[in-house]
Amino acid sequence: MKGPAETLLEPIEGQIEEQTTAAPAGKGVLVKPKGGKALKRLELFSAQRNLPTHQESVTTGDAADEKAVEEEKPKKGKAASGKSPTVASGEAAYDYAKTLFEASVALKPDAAKSADVIEPGVAAVISTSPPTGIGPQWRFLGPSGMPNGQTYGDTRVVVSGRIATTAIDPSNSNHILCGSAGGGVWESFNRGANWAPRTDYMPTLATGALAFNPSTPSIVYCGTGEGNFYAGLGAGILRSVNGGTTWSLLTAAPFIGQGFHDIIVDRANGNHLLAATTSGVYESTNGGTVWALRHGARCWDLSMSPTGGPASEVLAACSDGLFRSTNGGTTYVKVVLPGAPASFSRLAVEIARSNPAVAYAFGASGATAYLYQRNAVGTWASIPLPAGLSTGQAWYDWFLAVSPDNHLQIYLGAIEAYRGTFLLGAWNWVTISNKTGDDIHPDQHAISIDPSNANNVYIGCDGGLFYSSDRGIKWTSLNNGLGITEIEYLAQDYGSSRWLMAGTQDNGTCRYTGSAVWDHIADGDGGDCGVNRANPNIVFHTYYNMGMERSTSKGNFGSFSWIFPAVPAGYSNLFYPPVEVCNDTVAMAGQTVYISRNQGTSWVNVPLAAGVGSAMFMPNANTVYVGTTDGRIYRISWTGAAWSAATLLTSPRAGAWISDLFVDAANLNRIWVTSSSVGGARVFRSDNGGLSWIDRSPGLPNLPINAIEVHPSNANRIWVAADVGVYQSMDAGATWVAFANGLPNGLAEDLLYQPNARVLRVALRNRGVWEIPVDGWLTAPIVGVQWNGVLAPNQTQTWFTFNWPATWHMLWTVMPISPAPGAKITWKVAVEHASAEFVTYWITVTNLTNQTVNFEGRYAILSFY
Repeated sequence: MKGPAETLLEPIEGQIEEQTTAAPAGKGVLVKPKGGKALKRLELFSAQRNLPTHQESVTTGDAADEKAVEEEKPKKGKAASGKSPTVASGEAAYDYAKTLFEASVALKPDAAKSADVIEPGVAAVISTSPPTGIGPQWRFLGPSGMPNGQTYGDTRVVVSGRIATTAIDPSNSNHILCGSAGGGVWESFNRGANWAPRTDYMPTLATGALAFNPSTPSIVYCGTGEGNFYAGLGAGILRSVNGGTTWSLLTAAPFIGQGFHDIIVDRANGNHLLAATTSGVYESTNGGTVWALRHGARCWDLSMSPTGGPASEVLAACSDGLFRSTNGGTTYVKVVLPGAPASFSRLAVEIARSNPAVAYAFGASGATAYLYQRNAVGTWASIPLPAGLSTGQAWYDWFLAVSPDNHLQIYLGAIEAYRGTFLLGAWNWVTISNKTGDDIHPDQHAISIDPSNANNVYIGCDGGLFYSSDRGIKWTSLNNGLGITEIEYLAQDYGSSRWLMAGTQDNGTCRYTGSAVWDHIADGDGGDCGVNRANPNIVFHTYYNMGMERSTSKGNFGSFSWIFPAVPAGYSNLFYPPVEVCNDTVAMAGQTVYISRNQGTSWVNVPLAAGVGSAMFMPNANTVYVGTTDGRIYRISWTGAAWSAATLLTSPRAGAWISDLFVDAANLNRIWVTSSSVGGARVFRSDNGGLSWIDRSPGLPNLPINAIEVHPSNANRIWVAADVGVYQSMDAGATWVAFANGLPNGLAEDLLYQPNARVLRVALRNRGVWEIPVDGWLTAPIVGVQWNGVLAPNQTQTWFTFNWPATWHMLWTVMPISPAPGAKITWKVAVEHASAEFVTYWITVTNLTNQTVNFEGRYAILSFY
C-alpha cells in the first residue's frame, strides 16, 4: 500500500542552493527538483497533513483534475450551501479548512465572540482587535526585518518573508497594503517605511489577493487562502470599510478551502466583483456577499477593461487557457492563442490601461514559456521573451503587468523580474531584479504600479516587498517592520533569554540576540537546527536534504563549515530532515539515522527497519528516539562502545505522520508523540516506554499537531502547537485549554520552552516568533535569605552560592541580624559564569568594626528574563 509520503522520498539531488565553489566531501552540487524547491515544500506540507496538494495538476500543465463544483453535504439543521470544487480527496481538504476556520474563531475570548458566526455558510463579523483574556499574553520577538538577506546578484538586502499580493490606494499613493502568504494583511501610510499588521485575529492569515474599490477606496477586499501555496487555508473573503485598517469576514461560502489569486472591483460599479481562485472564476453583483461560479477551472489572473461596466471586456487566465467575456465577466469564450498548449501550468493576463485594445498574456506549460500581445485590431501574436527566463517554478512565482502610461512597456515576474519596452521596432528586455550593484530577492509573486505615477513600482517576492521610484532601475527594501518571516524550526541557548536560531523558508537561517531585527547567518533555505547545550558557541544548521554545517562562533555569518558525510545514491529523506542535538551528540534522520558523538567530526549510520525519519528527540546524549512518516517509533542507545540497532517500539497510530517527540529525561518511560495527520488521534502518551499508548487528543481541535513541549519541573504540564493555536494541559493531557492569548492565527510550527527564563516560544509560518511567560511576568521581586554568617571583629570572609540561572537578574545584600549600634559591615559581589547555563555568586563580606557581627545574606530576584 502506498504510504502518505512515498512521493517525497526521492533520491537526493544535492544539498544547497547557492553553491558556486567546489563542494567539500559529502556536499553535493544542487540539481534543482522539478517544480523547484517550493514544490517540494508544498508536497511536504500536504503529506504531513495527509491532504491533497493543490498544485498537483498545474505543475505539469495538466488541468485534467480541475472539476466542476460539487454540492456541499447538508449540515445538521442547516440548508445545503455552495461548496468549493474539489478533487477526489476534496472532502478531507474541505473538512480541514472548515476546522481551521472554527478553531480560529474559538480561540477568541468569550467576551469577543458575540459577533462571531462560526458556521462558514453564513457571513460573519469578526473583531480584528487582539484577544484580551485574563492571564499571560504572547508578544512578538521578530524578525521585523533581516539585513544581509540573499539575492542572486552582488548586493545584499533587508528581507522579511513571502509577499503574495499588494495594492495601492487609488486615492492616496502613500497608502499601500500588502498580503503575506501566511502572515495576513499589513498596512502602511508612508510607502512602506512603517507597517502595522491588520488581520492577525481573522479566521486565517493566508492571503492571496487584495483589491481597493476604485470608486470608494475606503472599501477593500481580501481573498484569503494563498493560491500559490496555502490554498487549503482559505476562509473566504474579508472586507474593510476604512481602507484596510480593520477587517471583518464578508463571506465564507463558497470559498472555504480555496485559495485566491486575484480580485477585481468594477470601476463603474463597486458592487460588481470578480474573483480568481484555485477552483475557478467567480462573480458577485452585490458587493461580495453572494458569488456565482462562472468558469470551473483554476484561474490565476483577471483583467477588466479600465472603464468597467456591464458590457466591459474581461480576460481570465485559467489552467485550461485564456478566456474572454464581453459582458463584464458573466460568460466566457476561449481565446485562441497561436501555438498555445492545451493547458497551462501558469498564465497571467493584463489589458493595457492606456490603450485597452492592447493586451498581453504570459504563460508556461512545463519547461516552455509563452508571451503574447494583442494588437489594436484584436490579433494575438507571440512576442520575444527575455533571455534566461525560467519556468522552473512558474506554478509558484509568476506575474505580468503593463505600465499604466505606456501600452508598449510590460513587466514579467518569474524567478527573476524583467521590464520589456518596445522601441525602434524591437522588444528590449532588462533584468530588473538581479543586476550589478542593485538587487532584490528572487522568486517574484506580485507587482503593483502606482496609477498616478508609473515610475513607482512595488514587487513582492519570497524576500518581502521592494519599491522602485524609477521603474526598477534602483530598489529600496520595504521590509523593516514587516514581521512575516516564515519560521519553521527553532533552537536556543539555554543560558540566554535573548538568543535563538531559526530556519526559514528561502531566507536562510537567522539569529535572535535581543533585537526585533534579526541576523541573517546562513543562506539558502533554512532547515532544522540545533545548539550544543553544554557549549552554546557550537551550533548547527541545515539547508534541505541530508547535510549539515557547524559553527564554533555561535553562528556568525561566514563561520559555518560542512561536516556531513556523503549519503548513498538513492537515499530517501524528507525535504527538511529532522535534526537533534544534545551536547556533543548530533543526529540527523532519513531512511537511516546518522549520529555523531563528537559534534559532527565523525558519524555512524544506524539503519531503520522501515520508514523515513520525520521527528527526533534525545532525552540524553546516549539515547535517540526517532519517529517516521508512517507512524513508527524507534529507540537507539549508546552501549558504551557503539550505537545499538534501532529498536522498534509500539506505534501509537499506524500510518500517521509523527511530527514531534518528547521523552522525559528523568523518566524514560514517559514518552509523548504528536502527529500532523488529520483524521485520527494526534497526541499520545506512553507511561511504559512505548509498550502501550493513551490517546490524549480529546479536547483539542481536529487539526494537525506539529510540536510538543513539557515543563521540566512539572511533567503534567504540556503544551502543543497546532495549525492554529497553542494549547495547554495541566493534567498530562486529560484536558486541554487554549493557550493563545494575543497569538495571531498563523500556523504554529515549532515550540521551545526556555526553562530558566520561564517563557514558551512558538514559530509561526509567515508571522515570526512569539513568546509568552507561562506563569506571567514577575511583577514583584522574589526575596529570601540564602545563608547566615558570622564575622569576627575586622574579619573578611567570602561565601559562594551556585547554580543560579544566568538569565536571572539578581541583587545581593547583607544585613546584621540584631541591632548592634556602631557595628558596620560591607560587601561586594563577584559573578562567575561557571557553565553555559548557570552562574556562581561570590559574596565577600567585611566587618568594619571591632565587634562580632551575625548577619543574613539576602537575595532579590528581579526578573527571570
